[in-house]
Amino acid sequence: MSNMSRRSVLANSVALTAAGALACPYIANAAATTATVWNVQGFVPEEDEAFKKVVADYEKASGNKIEYSIMPFMALNQKTISAITSKDVPDLIFHDAPETILPQFAWNDQLVDVSDIVETQKDNFSPTALECSSYYNSSKKARSYYLCPVKQGATPFHIWGDLVEKAGFKLADAPKTWDAYWDFFKQMQKPLRDKGMRKMYALGLQCTTVGPNDSGNLWQHFMQANGGGNVVSPDGKLHTDDKDVLEAAIRTTSWMAAAYKDGFVPPEALSWNDADDNNGFHEKLFVMDLDGTISTEVAMIHDHQKYYVESVTMGLPNGNDGQPVKAFIGAGGGFIPVGANNIEAAKDFAKFYIQPDVLNANLKQGLGRWMPAMPALTKSDPFWLDPADPHRAPYVRQGTEYTRPSFNAYNPAWAQVQAEQLVMQTVADVVKGGMTAQAAVDKAFKRAEEIFTKYTFG
Repeated sequence: MSNMSRRSVLANSVALTAAGALACPYIANAAATTATVWNVQGFVPEEDEAFKKVVADYEKASGNKIEYSIMPFMALNQKTISAITSKDVPDLIFHDAPETILPQFAWNDQLVDVSDIVETQKDNFSPTALECSSYYNSSKKARSYYLCPVKQGATPFHIWGDLVEKAGFKLADAPKTWDAYWDFFKQMQKPLRDKGMRKMYALGLQCTTVGPNDSGNLWQHFMQANGGGNVVSPDGKLHTDDKDVLEAAIRTTSWMAAAYKDGFVPPEALSWNDADDNNGFHEKLFVMDLDGTISTEVAMIHDHQKYYVESVTMGLPNGNDGQPVKAFIGAGGGFIPVGANNIEAAKDFAKFYIQPDVLNANLKQGLGRWMPAMPALTKSDPFWLDPADPHRAPYVRQGTEYTRPSFNAYNPAWAQVQAEQLVMQTVADVVKGGMTAQAAVDKAFKRAEEIFTKYTFG
């Protein structure tokens, strides 16, 4: 931990891409000062050490100091909400996938516009990362950048390949369409239990109403695969009155509720938090899981057998119509709350952090759980597509080739929908409340429509 003074320098950084060298930004000169930075705790110690190295490198390059705190995801979420609400804020916050809170803070004019920082590397960022970093400000009646993206993450399938084989199946035989793909793994539960794994389940389906992230992320993937990926369009409008969206929601709720009631999902899944499916996978409680980033795998990277031999990472199958589906992307990075005491210092550090070689080295040291928000780096640096790693390459391909932002990027109303757990509550209403899937969806959509009336663009 340290303080932050501020004698900035020209930071020398060049990362080669297929198009040539990525530009390096100018770190502006300023008077010495101290700034406070909060950072999200990594899933593995290497991520925290990588952040500390960025801090140390910045201090050495600039002569400035940073006082930082590292805290777990949910604690950082809660502390950020409390700080911004009370206006007692740090100067800069680095967070993983903060789309559940940033859209509303931007809407309420509680974040500092960081367009000047993003512009220093804008040509290098992926279009999806930029979409995930731009939010509408209702006071200014305009969309702008409120997140300095560093990383982006996709949602791959995590599979115990050894259990698939033990059950008498081959991953190569997995169907290519959505429901059939999931159903393929259901078949493995009985033979595995017959072989003595009595507490084994087929699916790590996060049908939780606790969340906050995994259940909503899972739901939007099912919706897209079922032809309802236009729930919220890029113009911020809600389309719950669309026939395809309604049918996709009913189909999604019906399928998940049936999978749970038929016993293919651990019974405690209805109240999982975002880490419980990771823990369940590590315990071999189930065969497969769909979950964001490769946090599940990197946590096992020092166990050669589990990481390199037994576990498998796979991208998304096609939708139920046979057409490819886009990978939903969440972006992580830095943002500055209104009321920060040292905005100039915070911006200077953020500019340093988003330099191509700095963010690339940071994410590599963090074992590649997140991929760079600059896709060219994944092609120029062999680390990202190394065929010797069974997880990173398929994950990176999924997260850089055919992508879209989460619905939160289009309208902050969806962040509230997600915070209220509306979409996955439909499954709980069917499972625990005895409602029909259509009644459960109608209930959730009615509430979503009420929320969206509070957010009018223009």
